[in-house]
Amino acid sequence: MERLFKDLEILTEADKEACEVMRVSEEGKKAHARKLYIESYGCQMNFADSEIVTSILQEQGFDTTADFAKADIILLNTCAIRDNAEQKVRNRLKHLTTVKKNKPETIIGVLGCMAERLKAKLLEEEKIVDMVVGPDAYRDLPSLIAEVDSGQKAVNVFLSREETYADITPIRLHTNGVTAFISIMRGCDNMCSFCVVPFTRGRERSRDYMSIVAEARDLFNRGYREVTLLGQNVDSYKWQAPSHEIEGIKNEVVTFAKLLEKIAQIHPDLRVRFSTSHPKDITDEVLHTMAAYDNICKYIHLPAQSGNTRVLELMNRTYSRDWYLNRVEVIRRILGQECGISTDMIAGFCTETETEHQDTLSLMEAVQYDFAYMFAYSERPNTPAAKKLKDDVAETVKKRRLSEIISLQQRLSLERNKQDLGKVHRVLIEGFSKKSEEYLFGRNTANKVVVFPKKQYQKGDYVDVLVTDCTAATLLGEGIEKISNIS
Repeated sequence: MERLFKDLEILTEADKEACEVMRVSEEGKKAHARKLYIESYGCQMNFADSEIVTSILQEQGFDTTADFAKADIILLNTCAIRDNAEQKVRNRLKHLTTVKKNKPETIIGVLGCMAERLKAKLLEEEKIVDMVVGPDAYRDLPSLIAEVDSGQKAVNVFLSREETYADITPIRLHTNGVTAFISIMRGCDNMCSFCVVPFTRGRERSRDYMSIVAEARDLFNRGYREVTLLGQNVDSYKWQAPSHEIEGIKNEVVTFAKLLEKIAQIHPDLRVRFSTSHPKDITDEVLHTMAAYDNICKYIHLPAQSGNTRVLELMNRTYSRDWYLNRVEVIRRILGQECGISTDMIAGFCTETETEHQDTLSLMEAVQYDFAYMFAYSERPNTPAAKKLKDDVAETVKKRRLSEIISLQQRLSLERNKQDLGKVHRVLIEGFSKKSEEYLFGRNTANKVVVFPKKQYQKGDYVDVLVTDCTAATLLGEGIEKISNIS
């Protein structure tokens, strides 16, 4: 359940449900091609996967549409991390019933984690679904579509130990032309007791090092100025170099720190981010690499999940409260107090007592998180927690504890943002502010959103911004210098 959400700010569970959907943003131009419409739910990994799916289908002659009513194929790339996420997809399928009724030949497919979890059962429960495809079976989509064209339902949920899609160039759907995602690994070997990811995405496998570097270099040459390296646990990235020498690497294991450094060396104007880190795996080597390069952003998403050691043991997180606090202390020592740190927190995990809940609040106070993703515990079928532990915390108690966690984080976020007042931050402009095209927004190195007057600045500029005001979620300021432009 290492969260990889696109928008990084204080979000309640309801807020996240609203922002966890990304749709095809461009209308294709092939007049006679079959049209693909795709929606992505959940994490950034799903967004990146949808770009792979689109690439595979475009190679087969498909084109995209931004209007599902015009689509010949509608694909929902799903999340199974919580019941709310699955219900959102089921509700969406109900809305698509009218499309199927008006245009019966429209193919409707469910992809990703929910497809992997429910498998063929989805076809029985959701009658309008024609195709169910797991996250390691996307190369098989053309033959599965052909199977549906012939009048059959189609399923492929085979999990692979090798598939990384390293040779497929993603079609950038969820992009502003400035920032992009790069998947560096797939799957997860951390058997957290509450989490379905190891069962829906399979075992960890790292993508070919050179393909990652080549993708980052190509993105920079095409005008992108920030890449986010994605994995359920990026710190466990390991790639064995072949016996022949490649760019100075021969017969050695490439670690995440080495990969991070190589991408940072592509160009000083290419910002590098990553998500997500597991507290047990993030190394001093990674932190020192971050400190050595100005273009590696000083921000770490470090999910704690709980502030109590007993609860962490039940969660099978494999670290204690003291271990976690030690890693935070090392981060602050190597990267400085201004390094952004965010977290995930679960309220009301199995058998959690009121005292243990207070430990979570005190951990948050000790760390001083910049933002957080906060949830009430949601039991997922067939996870170790569902099999071995009793979900015995009342829903009313879960909601009250979650409310207390959210309230505290709002205060902490505001306090952390106030520390930025009067300081100058380098900001990469991503586009117009949501409220007015007279204002632009971007993010600083700590991943904080910064809003400031447009003036002469443009999307893709690096700008020095003097912060003059703030809210709990946003820094407000004035641009004082244009540093560079992607053109």
